[in-house]
Amino acid sequence: MSDKKANKKSFTGLVVSNKMDKTIVVQISTKKLDPLYKKYVTKSVKYKAHDEKNEANEGDTVNIIECRPVSKEKTWMLQEIVERAK
Repeated sequence: MSDKKANKKSFTGLVVSNKMDKTIVVQISTKKLDPLYKKYVTKSVKYKAHDEKNEANEGDTVNIIECRPVSKEKTWMLQEIVERAK
């Protein structure tokens, strides 16, 4: 047997929707330098993450971690809530 543990990806992002049951939509924003214009451009990606206890609300900053597929579009899981919305 191999004792090798898989490194799972994790991101910190903002919850933009929690309207679905046990699912949150998390927006991850990154800034990248455009090679042609030498200007920073903000790129954002939205991930659906599994939230078992429905504890995250819109505006919260959360950590999500990669997991096995929970449904067709959900392959991420809520790891922790970093900061609550004000």
